[in-house]
Amino acid sequence: MLLNTYEPWKFAFSATTDFENIKKDSYGIIGVPFDSTSSYHSGSRLGPIVVREASYGFERYNVNFKSNLDTTFYDFGDVNVVPGNCEATCKIVEDTANELIDLDVKPITIGGEHSASIGVIKALSEKYDKLTVVHMDAHRDLAFDFIGEKYSHATVMRRAHEFGVDLVQIGIRSSSADEEEFVKSTYNIQTFKTRDVHRHMDAVEYYLTTVDTPVYLSVDMDVLSPAIAPAVGNPTSGGLFTYEIEDVIKSLSFKEVVGLDVVETATNKLGENTAVSAAKIIYDFLSLI
Repeated sequence: MLLNTYEPWKFAFSATTDFENIKKDSYGIIGVPFDSTSSYHSGSRLGPIVVREASYGFERYNVNFKSNLDTTFYDFGDVNVVPGNCEATCKIVEDTANELIDLDVKPITIGGEHSASIGVIKALSEKYDKLTVVHMDAHRDLAFDFIGEKYSHATVMRRAHEFGVDLVQIGIRSSSADEEEFVKSTYNIQTFKTRDVHRHMDAVEYYLTTVDTPVYLSVDMDVLSPAIAPAVGNPTSGGLFTYEIEDVIKSLSFKEVVGLDVVETATNKLGENTAVSAAKIIYDFLSLI
């Protein structure tokens, strides 16, 4: 068993975990049931459970993509988090991601709050000489600190940028003046705001085809319209539609995608809209990659 994990549930179609015979270049799911820095709606610590449960509503054949979910992947259970201590939890997630990397397994993280991504991105940024993070979110998450804390759901992509990654931010519709100034001061942050996606999805898809580094995809569920995914940590009016996330995943399916996270599902209700949508993102990803 991986360091600091336990197994409350398994994502549908996951392979039997046999550490003596783990398939190389496969994917591995870990859950991060942590929401101690949530600033509006808490509850995303239950995300890993409800997202896994929602995955049992899908067939192996993906109608939209006309493909079977034949990708080999494992579900290694949940990380043992440290409630109230974001930095310590991020370090545990980083250590767990490194264990997956040592097994030649690419991480898929179910959150939990978005801070869970910090540890995974740090581990991958140290493995690859160059890494591009495609970040789908209503918010930039580029604050240097949030209420004095450097490790927070609001600082995730600032920490990632400090690790040396390139950022492609898709679906942005909420930001601070400081974050906007920071973006202007850098050369390696590309932005497609919500209206850009709605009106010029072809430009988004074209840009993704030009990315020539390994890619990590990070999806905060609040990137979707609250009409589709209402149970998130920080719901924001407007937002993307499910098919637009499908289009992004399809564009990235031609790239070397080395990890995924789907975070900020904040509900304790089985079958809730947000959980079903989050499970579908993972399902679509595994159906195409």
